[in-house]
Amino acid sequence: MAIPSSEGPSVRVLRVGEQVRHVLSEILMRGDVHDDVLASHVVSITEVRMSPDLRHATAFIKPLLGKDEEAVLKALRTNTAYLQREVAKRIKLKYAAKLKFIADESFDEGSHIDKLLRDPKVARDLDGDD
Repeated sequence: MAIPSSEGPSVRVLRVGEQVRHVLSEILMRGDVHDDVLASHVVSITEVRMSPDLRHATAFIKPLLGKDEEAVLKALRTNTAYLQREVAKRIKLKYAAKLKFIADESFDEGSHIDKLLRDPKVARDLDGDD
């Protein structure tokens, strides 16, 4: 019996999440999904977070240059059943994970923080000798 841990996801959960990310990336890169929106965009699967029981997978996506993010998300959500079947075929797990697609905002947050740090007022405070 596993001992619950507050240290974050287990190695197995992280490993399965990375496998799901690779499979989804491969499917999209090869154009296996017959969808005009997905065919016309390069989509990065930046991260996949698995639930502890491996039954749910949240995939964070980012279209190249952030173009048409909502249209890409809609296309992925429309094709979720196909993608779930393909992931289940390629990764042997007890249960097929339910996929959920979310826009990856981490790049936008990083840009926002970078912009704030470059603000002259903040830069002056950071350069202070006090």
